[in-house]
Amino acid sequence: MSTSPDPIMFLSGAGLPAWIWDDVRRDLGEGRQTCVASRPQGGRARLRDYAQAVIDSAPPGGYAIVAHSAGGVIGTEVARLVPERITAFLAISAVIPQPGGSFISVMPVPSRWMLSAAMRFAGTRPPDSAIRRSLTRGLDEEVTDRIIVDFTPESPALYRDRTAHRSWSGWRGYLRTTDDHELPMTLQQRCAQRFGAAWQSDLNTGHLPMLEDHQAVSAAITRFLDARPTPID
Repeated sequence: MSTSPDPIMFLSGAGLPAWIWDDVRRDLGEGRQTCVASRPQGGRARLRDYAQAVIDSAPPGGYAIVAHSAGGVIGTEVARLVPERITAFLAISAVIPQPGGSFISVMPVPSRWMLSAAMRFAGTRPPDSAIRRSLTRGLDEEVTDRIIVDFTPESPALYRDRTAHRSWSGWRGYLRTTDDHELPMTLQQRCAQRFGAAWQSDLNTGHLPMLEDHQAVSAAITRFLDARPTPID
């Protein structure tokens, strides 16, 4: 089967800049149209606003979603709103809540309580020390410093808003990161199962595989798209 010619829309994890995908997009080649989803402006945006920003920044017609971390929550809402435009959906170490659930609801107790309290008192930007210890584990110092400088706090609603019922049933995959200190493997496995991912694979990286091993990520994206069943006329 040939790789889908459809464009790819990348959804970054919470707070993460568009440039984290640069190497992956370069690996995929000039023949593949790619773009990185926009985020809504302001600290009061709702989950629906995040999804609408993706839709508004997408190319015309159909496109595949590649969503990382909290981007999984946004991506599932996009697929609910415009199911006819989503040709495939690959989640990379992504948070996938139950319909009616939220990002926070996916976290185990007591982590969800701690996260909720931290956002209430300190906002949604983690301390630099936490970014170094968990989010950027496995990356070199230069890249880590750049992530810290460019990290942008998100609206609390991204984490708290509940998703709606999902009806999209297209080609879905989940790429797990086995050395992930941000989203443990057991949690990723539950998200993959909840997502109904027909295609699954693992990478031996931390939570930012697109920076730690971009060639492996681009190869996994290609394998996922190549494995998509051919529609029956």
